[in-house]
Amino acid sequence: MIAVILSGGAGTRLWPVSRELYPKPFMRLPDGQSLLQKALLRAVRLPGISEVLTVTGQEHYYSTLNEYQALKIGDYPPLAFVVEPLRRNTAPAIALAALSVSERHGADETLLVLSADHLIEDPQAFAEAVERAKAAAQRGYLVTFGIQPSYPATGFGYLEQGQPLAEGVYAVRRFVEKPDAPRAKAYLEQGGFYWNAGIFCFQAGAYLEAVQAYAPEVYRAVLRCWESSPRETPQYLDAQTFRAVPSISVDYAVMEKAERVAVVPAGFGWSDLGAWDAAAELVPADPEGNRVLGEAVLIDTHNTFVQTEGRLVAAIGVEDLVIVDTPDALLVTRRDKVQDVKKVVERLQQAQHETAREHRTVQRRWGSYTVLEEGPRFKIKRLVIRPGQSLSYHLHHHRSEHWTVVSGTAQVLKEDQTHLLRTDESLSVLAGTPHRLANPGLIDLVIIEVQSGEYLGEDDLVRLEGAVAESALAGD
Repeated sequence: MIAVILSGGAGTRLWPVSRELYPKPFMRLPDGQSLLQKALLRAVRLPGISEVLTVTGQEHYYSTLNEYQALKIGDYPPLAFVVEPLRRNTAPAIALAALSVSERHGADETLLVLSADHLIEDPQAFAEAVERAKAAAQRGYLVTFGIQPSYPATGFGYLEQGQPLAEGVYAVRRFVEKPDAPRAKAYLEQGGFYWNAGIFCFQAGAYLEAVQAYAPEVYRAVLRCWESSPRETPQYLDAQTFRAVPSISVDYAVMEKAERVAVVPAGFGWSDLGAWDAAAELVPADPEGNRVLGEAVLIDTHNTFVQTEGRLVAAIGVEDLVIVDTPDALLVTRRDKVQDVKKVVERLQQAQHETAREHRTVQRRWGSYTVLEEGPRFKIKRLVIRPGQSLSYHLHHHRSEHWTVVSGTAQVLKEDQTHLLRTDESLSVLAGTPHRLANPGLIDLVIIEVQSGEYLGEDDLVRLEGAVAESALAGD
């Protein structure tokens, strides 16, 4: 069986921690691991997993790779990647994974499709549910996992169980859209209704046949894209043909229409962390019902969640609030309004505000950079370049750069001359000058970069080599 991890997202529901370039899978939990790392560990610890295939976006590929490498786990199955140039929802993503697996392992290979942003508390119960799903999938069923509702939730889709097919496996009678409160309460009281967890199990060929039958426009577009994409590792998809792929969820495209659909009811402590109230539950409460992640002083404050990164937050005489502070954005909302956080992101996107897209710290192929200060005609960054990594050979038309080494050793190719910089040494690169920065050492290279010029956007970059499969925003 091959585990397929879908990693991506728009970064709207858990803003300001999640952003377009740093969506929910990369969000750190109180134990220090990200949701994506937990998804990988969950997959590799299942018995019988022969490969983990991650489907992610071009802008998230290197961040995903960094998250996996940071785990430093020992023996684990081979990792493979399918890299999408644009977001097109789950039905095409799974179809592309199925095409990849069918081509390399055969159409009868079983897929376990996992989301990178779910939390599962009971791995043993999850493994048992997977075994039941796998057995049904090998009989040709498209299997989904149903979560026993613990309260009348209105934020999840539901499914109704039908006739039993095997022990712990049932036919799906119908899928139900997110209900209103009275209907959700009725489902809970009636029984036989489950939350749709968005976890699936089926054979690669069975899924592709279902897509071809129930969403032929998706199948044709995905197949054309796959056939137009050169085989490489990681598997980057052809951008031109991918633009024609429809954006549609697997539920709408396939699961709600197909006939041989089964559900495995399960209770393995599932959460999709769909809003800040769910994220707050991961932090223990004090006697006043407050939950704090970071440093905070709370006086006469009750049932309030505070998450802060580096700054002290003080609250006096408030209750039922969510306060999330990041270096460049602060969220304050009532707990009963957390579902409206996405409206803030929509406003920011309309204004093309950078806080909707990225953090002050941005992950790159070679490491990361943090914007420390910026103003008219200048920007100051802290660059961290991992050992053995380098930026591409490139130039900027509109800005000059001055580098000072804080720690480590820098190797700079400036036009046709190579310079070696050690701690406290500096070098300037004028606009229009070809250059490359590399870390030849064994420890992280940390540099303070001061940019100056008329235009300081990240898209002022002309690569002179190594531009294959990487946009300006995904590289330097």
